[in-house]
Amino acid sequence: MTRVDPSRETAFALLRAVREDEAYANLAMPLLLRARKLTGRDAGFATELGYGTLRWQGWYDAVLQSCITRNWASVEAGLKDVLRLGCHQLLAMRVPSHAAVDSSCELARRNGNPGSATGRAGFVNAVLRKVAARTPEEWVEQLGVAGDDVESLATRLSHPAWIIRAFQDALGDRRDEVEFLLEADNEPARPTLVARPGRLSPEELRALPQVQPTRWSPIGAVLVDGTPESLNVVHSGLVGVQDEGSQLMALALAGATVDHEEHAWLDMCAGPGGKAALLAGIAAERGLELVAVEQHHHRAVLVDQAVDGAANVEVIVGDATTAPWGRRRFDRVLVDAPCTGLGALRRRPEARWRKSPMDLSSLGPLQRALLNAAADATRPGGVIAYVTCSPHLAETEFVVGDVVGKRDDLAVEDARTLLPGVEDLEDGPFVRLWPHRHGTDGMFLAVLRKR
Repeated sequence: MTRVDPSRETAFALLRAVREDEAYANLAMPLLLRARKLTGRDAGFATELGYGTLRWQGWYDAVLQSCITRNWASVEAGLKDVLRLGCHQLLAMRVPSHAAVDSSCELARRNGNPGSATGRAGFVNAVLRKVAARTPEEWVEQLGVAGDDVESLATRLSHPAWIIRAFQDALGDRRDEVEFLLEADNEPARPTLVARPGRLSPEELRALPQVQPTRWSPIGAVLVDGTPESLNVVHSGLVGVQDEGSQLMALALAGATVDHEEHAWLDMCAGPGGKAALLAGIAAERGLELVAVEQHHHRAVLVDQAVDGAANVEVIVGDATTAPWGRRRFDRVLVDAPCTGLGALRRRPEARWRKSPMDLSSLGPLQRALLNAAADATRPGGVIAYVTCSPHLAETEFVVGDVVGKRDDLAVEDARTLLPGVEDLEDGPFVRLWPHRHGTDGMFLAVLRKR
């Protein structure tokens, strides 16, 4: 009997956790690796197999449907997981066909009704041998998805069609770049670190042998070897794990001009605390207070941990649309609004399959309410940064346009001036960062000044 190695078992467990428990892969996998004591190459194999299978699920489902006579939707969920894992090994990893097929058959035997183990393994064997008979390029031709139409791109590059259309709309005149964007989404992103001001200098961070400087952020570094959890500076809180685009959003707000004497800043949607920790350090260097608001208690705990008891930070658990900070007014306000997260698909492999256009109907009113609350909380002459990790027009330009159009106390400023050195920012006044252009998550930034 073929033995299933712990790496494949772990990848299978990840898919099951994502499917049954709605787990986040980037949170569940480290826990699984620790519980199963996987390190080094075994951990790397499990991570690539699990994340890659989730990322390419749409493409593998199309291939697998062509290899069976019944409807793919009728296949038992656990068998789908086994077959998708087998597909990823055959079509995207350098795994010999016999090893991918045999180990998948054994996974099918071990997981499911024992009485049907032989039949399950036989089904997996037959299907995956059909998959292995063609190269990825041949499968593209076989399925007729070599074109640049939305449906072909959706299948070949494993993104829901509605997300591709949203990307095209946001790219505007450069919508022909969408294929490059989808390809960037399918490339795993390396962890990015940030030197938290007042705790560690950027020079000290970049002196670590495991890192390289970030391209745009003056305080960041890309981890090229190992995991963030293996670094003492991360454990001690001197360094945070934060995408370069997110670093730039916080730095932009901190770099805006405020002519009057400042007293306090506000982070309205602070969880899990990455931007709050960065802003807290900068505010402390200027002798200023930061108020960080988070609606959910468990995320507020993460904010507390991120700011590490900084004396200049007050963490409030509350709904930011109801002004839980009272009558206080602030000089700089960050609205890192809840959104679909379509700009961070490369870091969240399962997210593209969980989101739907229906999410926009609930998020839109909340985003507008938050931006209006931010305007009310800002002192005249102060600035607001409205930020999302989604490029969708319904979460970005339309929100800003609706709020500003109904108020006479807000002016939109050119956000590009606050990201010195960052190239290819288009015409403004908004900033969009893109994975395929900038190597960051897809971020949107609008800067508003209170009249």
